[in-house]
Amino acid sequence: MSDDETQTQTRTLSPATTADTLTKTPAPQASQAPQAAPAAAGPSPWLLRLAAIGLVLAALNLRPAVTSLGPLLEEVQNGLHMSGSVAGVLTSVPPLCFAVFGIMAPRLARRFGPGAVVCAGMIAITAGLVIRPLVGGTAGFLAASALALMGIAVSNVLMPVIVKRWFPDRVGSMTGLYSMALALGTSLAAAVTVPVTNALGGSWKAGLGIWAVLAAAAVLSWIPLVRDRRAASGQPAAHHQDSPALRITRSRTAWGLACFFGLQSTAAYITMGWMPQIFRDAGVSAGTAGVLLAVTMAMGIPLAFVIPRVAARMKNQGPIVVALGSCGLIGYAGLYLAPAEGAWAWALLLGISNCAFPLALTMIGMRSRSGAGVVRLSAFAQSTGYLMSIPGPLLVGVIHQHSGGWGLPIALMAGLMVPQMAAGILAGRDRTIEDEC
Repeated sequence: MSDDETQTQTRTLSPATTADTLTKTPAPQASQAPQAAPAAAGPSPWLLRLAAIGLVLAALNLRPAVTSLGPLLEEVQNGLHMSGSVAGVLTSVPPLCFAVFGIMAPRLARRFGPGAVVCAGMIAITAGLVIRPLVGGTAGFLAASALALMGIAVSNVLMPVIVKRWFPDRVGSMTGLYSMALALGTSLAAAVTVPVTNALGGSWKAGLGIWAVLAAAAVLSWIPLVRDRRAASGQPAAHHQDSPALRITRSRTAWGLACFFGLQSTAAYITMGWMPQIFRDAGVSAGTAGVLLAVTMAMGIPLAFVIPRVAARMKNQGPIVVALGSCGLIGYAGLYLAPAEGAWAWALLLGISNCAFPLALTMIGMRSRSGAGVVRLSAFAQSTGYLMSIPGPLLVGVIHQHSGGWGLPIALMAGLMVPQMAAGILAGRDRTIEDEC
């Protein structure tokens, strides 16, 4: 009887116990599910659109502080009683600042988050562009220019990081978008600064200062973006716990990217600084030489959007490196053999070759598995690369002065294209810096 009673009690209690278990056990799981959902959810669509707008506005401001000065350099020099040697130093300051201040970007990004640092960079650009025309001396002008260039330098380094963080599945297309915006800002400032200056009464101060309006617009787009990003992630964006510490100098890929970035920057600065004079010395008019340079720079607008998209779909970017380098070699050969006769063709080919810049930015975003790795790689490649690019334009000028012609300088330009292609092939292999460190 006791066994039957026990079995009966067991049969009668089991449903109750089972029901109680079924009602109580899922409760913690149900309560945990809503908590896990926000952590897994990505940014909202409107926030992604705001990030894209902020990315484009930031990219538009990464060169006008530099390219708006060139057309008005003579007026600035006369207005500030600036010596010729100081004016020459002023033209060499941008790559130096990009290299020196760019090194600060990873530490600032870890402390404050990449978005906050880019926002601060836009503020620095705005302040520098506002202050620069208001100072009355050369020292103040150089200091204000350095402030703007510091903002450009840290933003240069962190643009690939922003793309990797916000658009990890669209690295190629978003890199192309901001590269196109960067090229547009570069050519726009060079083309319209003088007409805008004339429209504002002919004052070089107004012509330079007007670009602060564009920088201020970028600041306004980044302020809500940084605040909403922190709220959406539940923690400051500065936490980079997804990647261990990397000794970047041990990576052959990192060195390949640094050399590729530095050599393509050297070619770009030589082109911007000397190509018009090469055409003029060949008998091309000054006006046409300026248009030819504009054509070369304008090639970067459409191709900067196309090349990153194509590169992101390829495991190895070496073929693109070779194609761009071949265009450069043909362009330099044309400048050497028939600079005036085929001037338009050489300008187009060199414009295509200069699109190695957006390709380098795309590879930076692809050669690391984490946002923290991209920060370190971007800072290393760009800072080292910009340091490498400083002597190039000066060396071309010295060789031209001592040789009395453009044959040797053009040969040097073409010769540098060979190691550029070799470094690009090394950097374009399908591997990450984490594999090598």
